[in-house]
Amino acid sequence: MTAKYPAVCGVCSSAIVPGAEIVKVEGRWAHRECAAGGAGALFDAPGGRAGRATTPAVPTGRSVAGAGRGPAAVPSGALEVWTDGACSGNPGPGGWAWATRDGRQASGGESATTNQRMEIRAVLEAVTVLDGPLVVVSDSTYVVNCFRDSWWRGWLARGWTNSAKRPVANQDLWEPLITVYRNRNDIAFRWVKGHSGDTMNDLVDRLAVEASRTAAG
Repeated sequence: MTAKYPAVCGVCSSAIVPGAEIVKVEGRWAHRECAAGGAGALFDAPGGRAGRATTPAVPTGRSVAGAGRGPAAVPSGALEVWTDGACSGNPGPGGWAWATRDGRQASGGESATTNQRMEIRAVLEAVTVLDGPLVVVSDSTYVVNCFRDSWWRGWLARGWTNSAKRPVANQDLWEPLITVYRNRNDIAFRWVKGHSGDTMNDLVDRLAVEASRTAAG
């Protein structure tokens, strides 16, 4: 069915616009393409948002679905990189950050942005700088589900339009990130619940918030 009124997707937390194809998943309205990403119960994501439960971390040697040239194996020793984005006001001043257990890290900010843009930017910055197989660990269902559920395939097939035939939000960041993902064929994604005691997630959260404050002046 199609949406008659504006709403928020219960899976990706982005806007549902009138005319978009929607379905009901466990009592929440969701974009049809989000709900079609695969079976899985909804969970409470950070900030009270809803998202689709992701699979656990990819075990050594397991394949990663959705890569550009077919499934890619994540070999033993793949580097884990934690990413996060923050925004005050949303839209407003924001920050992004990434960090690895071996001490490498980076962060930055923008004076006018959104939380979702900073989440994408954090991943883009990390995969651009870090070589070798990576497991990106993020508390953003918006980012993780794009690759886990292959939303990007639909976007490309429709010429960067969503299921409602509207332009995909944040294409300027998604496009280079998806290009790197397809070309490298060695990147996996894992979801982590924010503010759940994961020390690395807490670190990048602090770095992103600090960068956001710096951007605000």
